[in-house]
Amino acid sequence: MTLEELGWNTFFAGEFAPHAGQGLVPARLIRETKINFSALLEGGEEVDCVLGGKVWHEAETDADLPAVGDWVALDLGAEGDEVIIRERLARVSRFSRKVPGKSAEEQVLAANVDIVVVVTDPGPDYSLRRIERYLMLIERCGAKPVVLLNKVDLFSEEHCANAADELRGLSEMAEIHLTSARDSQGLEILRGYLQPGVTITLVGSSGVGKSTLVNQLLGGEWQETSEVNEVTGRGRHTTTHRELIVLPEGGLLIDNPGVREIQMWTDEETLRESFVDVEELASRCRFSDCKHQKDAGCAIEAAVEAGSLDLERYQSYLRLEEEIDELNRRRRKRRMATERWAKRNRRVKARNLADRIELEKEERGEA
Repeated sequence: MTLEELGWNTFFAGEFAPHAGQGLVPARLIRETKINFSALLEGGEEVDCVLGGKVWHEAETDADLPAVGDWVALDLGAEGDEVIIRERLARVSRFSRKVPGKSAEEQVLAANVDIVVVVTDPGPDYSLRRIERYLMLIERCGAKPVVLLNKVDLFSEEHCANAADELRGLSEMAEIHLTSARDSQGLEILRGYLQPGVTITLVGSSGVGKSTLVNQLLGGEWQETSEVNEVTGRGRHTTTHRELIVLPEGGLLIDNPGVREIQMWTDEETLRESFVDVEELASRCRFSDCKHQKDAGCAIEAAVEAGSLDLERYQSYLRLEEEIDELNRRRRKRRMATERWAKRNRRVKARNLADRIELEKEERGEA
């Protein structure tokens, strides 16, 4: 197995060049646990490795730490020594979300990914607004967006076709496909994306068939799957960790646990680019500070009333604005807390230094 088959290219070669003379070797992270990582070397050898102190201390946030899909420079040491990650190479892309809950941290779901495949179904999991959020995150990442409308064998052709048409209306870039992992229907389309050296990641809610898709691609029971609940139409969550898998026919796949919460990790610029049609309407509002909520002369509300702007898209726009405002507030709060901690730490160090100097003077009899 060559490095190129693992996704290596001229960009990563340039990033690794300063470390080549230090006895380090390039590797790609394929698995992460609470205590260590697993990585693949050229030739296909898998090694366990731990994070070096320099990488840990230089990371400003958790998102700067190595993640599945990252290229790293490894110190293999002598036989029997612990393999250490000395550097994380710069990324060409990272697919992220905000950590669920009240945290203001970024969570990297996949690093150096070329294609992000969102898996959903035409039934209980179907949500235009959630898919819209996924597509915004993928746009920020810079990867190619693909949506698989899976489990179409459980619904009528007309129902599935209507759902696919709605999804196509969300993005001109996204490619929409109908699949049935259970019947192997449409999997040749997914295989078409899996070229040598190309990395894709599967994301979506629990129980939409991601593990079954992986099993079909690998030709075996790689991931444990669960039966579909007859009441909810959903399978139980089966994938419990992220893992990069090298596929037999070429290509690399990062399998993700079911994503139950898809909060935005983005900024105002990305938001406005994704809602350019709504922003164009906002420019026509009578007042520049229009809140678009029962304000006089609001062009957005007028478009909703006239039926030219979908009500759910308008509501999604308002929610996203609120969410980003809240995220920015949490970031400011975290930054203030970090600055207070740093000042306190500097004061403690200065006080300890002064105490040590005084103690040394006393010991020399200079007091």
